[in-house]
Amino acid sequence: MNLEEERVPAAASNVERPLVSILLIAYNQASVVADAVAGVLAQTYSPLEILISDDCSQDGTFSVIEAAVRDYRGPHRIVLNRNERNLGISGHLSHLARMSRGELLVVAAGDDVSVPERCERLVACWNARGRRIDLIASDLVEFDNADPQAGRIAPTDLGGYAGFDDWARGRPWLVGAAHAWSRRLFERFGDMLPGAMAEDQIMTFCAVMTGGAYSLREPLVRYRRGGLSGKRRWRTVEQFIARVQQTTRFGLVESEQFQRDAEIAGVGEGMRALLVPKLARERYTRDVFAARGVGAKFGLLVQTKGVKRGYRVRMFLYAACPIVYRPFFALRALVRN
Repeated sequence: MNLEEERVPAAASNVERPLVSILLIAYNQASVVADAVAGVLAQTYSPLEILISDDCSQDGTFSVIEAAVRDYRGPHRIVLNRNERNLGISGHLSHLARMSRGELLVVAAGDDVSVPERCERLVACWNARGRRIDLIASDLVEFDNADPQAGRIAPTDLGGYAGFDDWARGRPWLVGAAHAWSRRLFERFGDMLPGAMAEDQIMTFCAVMTGGAYSLREPLVRYRRGGLSGKRRWRTVEQFIARVQQTTRFGLVESEQFQRDAEIAGVGEGMRALLVPKLARERYTRDVFAARGVGAKFGLLVQTKGVKRGYRVRMFLYAACPIVYRPFFALRALVRN
């Protein structure tokens, strides 16, 4: 379901002030999404269109979004969207990118807050580099930290990534909620495959392979730690196993995405070689949990090549006899309480 409201028609794009699109995605974030919406509505940049989308939440997220924009009378074009089924982060952002019209696409998460000058600073950075770069990543600051310097989050400096060899030497650490992409980057590589956990590594790899990526060392996003990719304290072995299986599914999709994008960029053979250990680990994890019976699982343990023995043993035990780990999880939960 798409619900579109054009409060004021967007101004025509010009050389110095291109049309910018904010892609704000939310899922089961009813308690915090109003802050995220307020942040994008307060942007000082124009012309700006703001796409706010709920990924078929099971709570009241969309109702909160509707209430947050109901009285908005500012200059920005507002588009509301609610997916009829859950698309996940990669599918959700691809859907919004297709809906948008801007030359620069700014990603925003439903649990974070963009500072008012975020789009203004991103466009200034893009213009200063002749709009040649295809991705800009900014710093962030922890949402509840009273000290801006102590709470500063500075992802990997992308200036050191000039091509595939740099990427192969070490993938950067990134936060997708502080990214902006050029429209041409999305159009060249197309929709992301559904089922990837996040877009940050995917789009940054694509940018490195084309016009380049740049790190703007300014904290333009107030960031809430946690979320899907955040570390959690699992209280039971069953919860931990479910997370391992979910992460493995995400990883397999990400590997497929990297290979597809590498083929488009002309580095398919290099990516294929780079992914060998990652795929071996992901496939072993998937298969050892899917195998029926302890004998089949043990066969995978002893026959699988290219995966470290310690990891194979741990995953075998989780898959074949999780009872081994239950006392450990129970003791850890007791200590934390």
